[in-house]
Order: sequence, then structure tokens, then C-alpha cells
Amino acid sequence: MYTSKADFCTLKSISLRRGGRSNGPPVRRYFLLEVLPMSHHNSAHSGKFRSSAGFILAAVGSAVGMGNIWLFPYRVGQYGGGAFLIPYFIFVALFSYAGLSGEFALGRLTGTGTIGSFDYALKIRGKRGGKIIGIMPLLGVLGIAIGYSVVVGWVLRYIAGSVTGSVLSGDSAAFFDTLAVDFGSVPWHFIAVALTVLVLVLGVSAGIEKISKFMMPAFFVLFLIIAVRVAFLPGAVDGYLYLLKPDWSYLLNPETWIMAMGQAFFSLSINGAGMLIYGSYMKKSEDIIHHSVVTALLDTMAALLAGFAIIPAVFAFGIEPASGPSLMFVTLPKVFQLMPGGQLFALLFFVSVFFAGITSLMNMLEACGAALESNLKLPRWLSTTIVGVVVFGVSVFLESLSGMGSWLDLITIYVAPFGAVLGAVFIYWVLGLDPIKKELMLGRDKPIGKAFDFIAKYVYVILSAAVVIFGIIYGGIG
Repeated sequence: MYTSKADFCTLKSISLRRGGRSNGPPVRRYFLLEVLPMSHHNSAHSGKFRSSAGFILAAVGSAVGMGNIWLFPYRVGQYGGGAFLIPYFIFVALFSYAGLSGEFALGRLTGTGTIGSFDYALKIRGKRGGKIIGIMPLLGVLGIAIGYSVVVGWVLRYIAGSVTGSVLSGDSAAFFDTLAVDFGSVPWHFIAVALTVLVLVLGVSAGIEKISKFMMPAFFVLFLIIAVRVAFLPGAVDGYLYLLKPDWSYLLNPETWIMAMGQAFFSLSINGAGMLIYGSYMKKSEDIIHHSVVTALLDTMAALLAGFAIIPAVFAFGIEPASGPSLMFVTLPKVFQLMPGGQLFALLFFVSVFFAGITSLMNMLEACGAALESNLKLPRWLSTTIVGVVVFGVSVFLESLSGMGSWLDLITIYVAPFGAVLGAVFIYWVLGLDPIKKELMLGRDKPIGKAFDFIAKYVYVILSAAVVIFGIIYGGIG
């Protein structure tokens, strides 16, 4: 049975008045004392998001990343155009409703990150070991941050190259090849990690919230400017047809649904750690489900906007669309070379990509730094700096395209998805539906739908496991 913090305070008061005795058995009283004060303890030094907009934009910043930009547009065209969007929208709705909301709710309920939350869930069951299990999702997030920091460093170099014009002055493939080699991007890579650490040291409201409130609106504005300009390019219509013209036969292909599921799952940053820690900084008056839905909508809009900006431009100049880093760092510079005012639009593009990348990196480092801060009782500046040093110290040896790619394949296929499954299981099976639904109802007037229990406990958890299985079978699905 779930016992609220208020219930605990009452029990403790009764126990003191009776000379340390209570009606409950000693074991029950013991883990109430140990588990329930966790929320109060950790929230005291972590800070909170000051506004709903700040929280949502930070969550969107975490969700919007390279997958929205270099994979989503290609995958839409690869699996039936507009037909692909149908399963994609279905999975986005499902994963935001049960996945994002569950991670936000567990974080806010416990007031701490993955390690403390898993420990809380197991102790409610009278068991131990949650802290050890909670390390797994953090390893996944840390692993992604290590590879991601390399890419953000590349983006910074392309911003500088766009300012000087060097990105557009020669062979874009050769420019990237000189960068994406062993120790080929050390200063830019270091700046990316250092900037992220600096923002996080400022705290939740003064750092994460303030930067997200600037960077994410700017991301949408810059991409919108590019998309509008691209719409006037001769031949752009072929790109729109590639993205939107539906081939309904693909809906009969199971692979379409598998890829849509993977794209939706990873795009929302469901990993059992990042969104959970942001949830721990959410005020009790906020409507979690509403914020989850808005986050998913804005993330989807970002993916579509990226597609409308990139693919029509590629088709306008008769260049074959690609996916992954080659699309962003090789194909698009070729497009900007041919586009009137290309240097300006290259700068706008890479600045917007940097905003998407740095806000995602902030979330990953925050999840890991908060774990050190809470469990080792370190000051925020020290825990964040330690994580930054680890991220840079490992990733500096992965600056080649092959090194970064192999590392991210390992993490995103095996480690991170498994951590996400653990999060789903701990939220809906170990802790259980009752405390989560109680948390979801805080700040909300409309009752949760009757279908939530089944969707969360069975559909969402099973699909999370399916992401792991199909990711291994296909060598990555998101």
C-alpha cells in the first residue's frame, strides 16, 4: 500500500507520542523512515523550474536532437512518406502519454534522480538494491553524452566555418574528413562540454531554464526561416513529395511500424534518467500529462520542420538524400554552396543545430551530475565538473567518425534502451500504478482515462522491451 509523505508525518508523530511505538510492525516503520524523507532532502538543494514554459522548453530541448534532424526526414521518405507518419504519430502519442508522464511523475514523487527513485520503489516493496539497479540507466545516458559531445563539437566547428566561409569554399566531404578523425576536433569538442558544464553549474532556474527559454524558441525560428527560404527554391516540390506523398503499401510492412516505434521512442528521450531528473524539478502544481503531451507535440513539430527545411533543399539541387552525419555535414553544405545567400543560411542552420544539441547534452550531464550530487553529497559545481571531465576524457578518444559511430551504436542499441525498460518496469510494476496515478493527478482537474492502467502497465512496458529486441535485430531502430 502506498503511503504519502503526509501519512508518514502523521505516523511519525503518533510514534513519538507513544514513546517510539506505532501500530505498524517494526519493519514497516523502518522503511517508512528511510524512504519517504528522500523527496524532502533532495529537492532542498536541486532547485525547481520556475515556470511551466521553462519546464516544457527544457524537456523539449532534451527531446529535440540530432535524430530529429539527420534521421527523421530520411526515414519518412524511406518508409512510405506520409504513410510513415501515421504509425509515428501513434507511437509518439502512446510514449508521451505513458512513458514521458511516468518518468516525470516518478521524478517529482521522489524528488530525486534515477538511483534514488529506483531505491524508493524497491523499499516500498520492502526490498533493497534499487541504487545498484539505478546505475544502469545513468550509464546509458552517460554513454550517449560521450558520443553526443563529439557531434556538438563538430557543429561548433561548422558554425565557425560558416562565419569564415571555409565550409562552403571547397569540397564539403574533404572538410568533414579532416575534422572527423582521431583528435581532429579537440578544442571545439572541449568548448562544447565546457559550455554545457558552465550552464549546469548555474543551476536549474538560472542555468537550464534560462538557456532553454532562449535556445529552443530560437531553434524553431531559425529552422522556420530556412524552411520558408527553401520553399521558394525551384524543384523543392519534389522534396515535399518525398516527405508527404503516402505510399500506403508500407503500412502493411511490419518494418515500417518497427522503425516508427524506434524513431518515436528515442526522439522523446525516454531513457529512465534524463526526463526523470527534470521531473524531480517540477512543481507539484504542474499538470504532468499536459506537459508530456506538449513536449511531444513540439518535438514532433521540430522533426517535421527539420524535414521541410532539409529534404526539399536537397531535392532542389538534385542531390541524393542521405541519413546520419553525412546528411548534416556533407550533403547540406553542398546545398548551401549552390543556394543564393548560402553562407548566411549555413550559419543559421548550424547555430540552430547547436541549440538542439547543447540542450540535449545539458539534460544528459544533469542526470549524471545530480546522481553524484545526491548520493555522494558533493556540491553542484563539483559533481557537474566531474561528469564533464569524464565525458570529455573518454570522448576525446572517439572524435573520428568511425569511433563516434561505433560507440553510439553500442550505447543506443544495447545500453540505453535497456535502461529505459528498467525505468518502465520500476515505474509501473515495482512501484505500481496507484502512487504514480496519484502523482499524475496533482495539478490536474480532469481525471486520468480508464485506459491508462492497461496502456501503461502492459502496452508501454511491452513496447519498451520490443525496442530493445528489434534494436538488436536491426542494428538500431532510432
